[in-house]
Amino acid sequence: MIHAYYGDGKGKSTAAAGMALRAAGNHMRVMFVQFMKTENSGERVALQRFDNVTLSSCPLELKYTYNMDEHERQQVSVMFRGIFDRSVSMTLSDRYDMIILDEVFDVIHEGMLAGSAVFEFISNAPNSLEIVMTGRKPPQRFIDAADYVTEFKKIKHPFDHGVAARIGIEF
Repeated sequence: MIHAYYGDGKGKSTAAAGMALRAAGNHMRVMFVQFMKTENSGERVALQRFDNVTLSSCPLELKYTYNMDEHERQQVSVMFRGIFDRSVSMTLSDRYDMIILDEVFDVIHEGMLAGSAVFEFISNAPNSLEIVMTGRKPPQRFIDAADYVTEFKKIKHPFDHGVAARIGIEF
């Protein structure tokens, strides 16, 4: 089945990490791929304790896309494509039960990963593979292809009033 967690509300990555935790607790093999996150993300620290969860590589530091110049965007795009390609290859060859593509809709929206490559993967993946995707603005074809679709809608958030992201809460 295919899951899409999207929207401008908080909790998409947390929901995906919860899915990984539940799957790992039930002896499923999970590939957890994060885009737009660094190695210091709290969910990564928790999930790496499980032998049956594989975490994709992440940079130690990463700017927000709106702070990147064109050269940096191109470099990050190459990095994201490599992370995606390696993770998909491992998932298919090593027979994982679940793959989570956290923030994938954001990197597609930003033009840093081809939506066509991701869509081809989810369209041709084995039926036994559970696919979880998150991000803010998914292309409609991903919503149409998904079996589970949940929209997270922000009503109110401390960031709107200048409160920075907090360790253990937002990352």
